[in-house]
Amino acid sequence: FHQIMIIAYDFLIIFFSFVKFKTMSINKTLLEEFILVGFSVYPDWQVVLFVTFLFLYLLTLTGNLAIMALTWVDHTLHTPMYLFLSALSFSETCYTLTIIPKMLVDLLAKDRSISIPGCGLQMCFFLGLGGTNCIILTVMGLDRFLAICNPLRYPIFMTNKVCGQLVASAWIGGFFISLTETTLIFWGSFCGPNFIKHFFCHMRAVVKLSCRNRDITEVVVTIISVSGLLGTFLFIVLTYVFILSTVLKIPSAEGRKKAFSTCASHLTVVIIHFGFASIVYLKPEAEEGDDTLTAVPYTVVTPFLSPLIFTLRNKDMKNALKKVLDKKFSLTK
Repeated sequence: FHQIMIIAYDFLIIFFSFVKFKTMSINKTLLEEFILVGFSVYPDWQVVLFVTFLFLYLLTLTGNLAIMALTWVDHTLHTPMYLFLSALSFSETCYTLTIIPKMLVDLLAKDRSISIPGCGLQMCFFLGLGGTNCIILTVMGLDRFLAICNPLRYPIFMTNKVCGQLVASAWIGGFFISLTETTLIFWGSFCGPNFIKHFFCHMRAVVKLSCRNRDITEVVVTIISVSGLLGTFLFIVLTYVFILSTVLKIPSAEGRKKAFSTCASHLTVVIIHFGFASIVYLKPEAEEGDDTLTAVPYTVVTPFLSPLIFTLRNKDMKNALKKVLDKKFSLTK
């Protein structure tokens, strides 16, 4: 998998270098870099925002790394549900790495420039990992559906091999959509001004700098994004309709409570994730600075809340963490 990521990264570097060469050969006055305006529209808040976002980012990394570590060391968590959770934590860790470090640097630096190939890579990984997160959340919904609605066949359906294939499919699907959208946006040329009114290479902000087919490109990439977003969300809703129907048929209140508790964390994260994503992709065009603020929950807050919800609302994760801490403290005594 590591080798595949390296090959994909090299391919993207070559691709965007080719796009840059192609556009430069058409018009010598075309842009070579963008300037990320970001939070510079709030000059008095730069240090406060830096400290706040750094604090949230460190907590996000700690939470996601803790989930992956606990899943790895505790054999009781070697089940499909927690393997998918670990895969989601890994994907969200990579997702934040594409945006937040650059944003933190730009909050304190005077030079907020980013090269066109660098912008393309950031957009590609941001969209790819965002799509991967959506698909993994969908797979987690499917896992809960099979566990509750088909418990006897669940071990047959959800083998380790199937889990690995589903996670791999999530990455392939996410980056297939991402490469399609990024290619459409960066295949053309870019004209001045070179200011991106965002703190990262958001596709809507970058499309506005395109020299040609701007409206068509924006419509096409928006349709692709919204289709992927709504498609995964509606699939999750459908699984929970069946889950709710099955749970309501359980005769005992304790049984219904136990069944609902296994879905509570996932359902909470789904509502937060798709709720914030819909604000970013479905809202009408905003004034300068508004897009920057509305993207903060989706890029910063959601990755922070996800590991927090999955650990604090999950009994197995809390027990695994308690065992690790007890073992560590017993060794130090």
